[in-house]
Amino acid sequence: MVAQLNHTIVWCSNRSISAGFLAEMLGRPAPTRFGHFDVVELDNGVSLDFADAGGRIQPQHYAFLISEADFDAVFGRIKDRGLEYSADPMGSRSGEINHNDGGRGVYFRDPDGHSLEVITRPYGSGS
Repeated sequence: MVAQLNHTIVWCSNRSISAGFLAEMLGRPAPTRFGHFDVVELDNGVSLDFADAGGRIQPQHYAFLISEADFDAVFGRIKDRGLEYSADPMGSRSGEINHNDGGRGVYFRDPDGHSLEVITRPYGSGS
C-alpha cells in the first residue's frame, strides 16, 4: 500500500491573510481559491488549505524542508518583517538559528500563532 499526504487544512482567523503570509514567506506562488479554501501549493504535491475557523485557533506546527539558498531568502524575509524567531520550538534560543544535522533551521510564527519552521536538512540525517 502506498499512502502520500495530499493536503491538510490550516485553521485560521483570516484565510487570505494567513495563506498570503505563508506563500510570501516561502516564496511560493500566490494562493489559489478552491471552494472555501485559500490553497498554498508545495513542491512535493502537498497543499496547505487555509480555512476560516470562526472561533479560537489552536496553534499547530508546520515544518518545511528547503534549500540553503531558499533558507537565506526566507530568513531575510523574517528579518525584513521584524518577526521574532528562534532556534528551538520553545523559543528559549530567541534571535538564533540552529545548525542541527549540519544544516540550518529557524522557527517563527504566522498571524494566528502557528509555529512555522524551515530547515535545510531533515532531522536525523547526520552532519
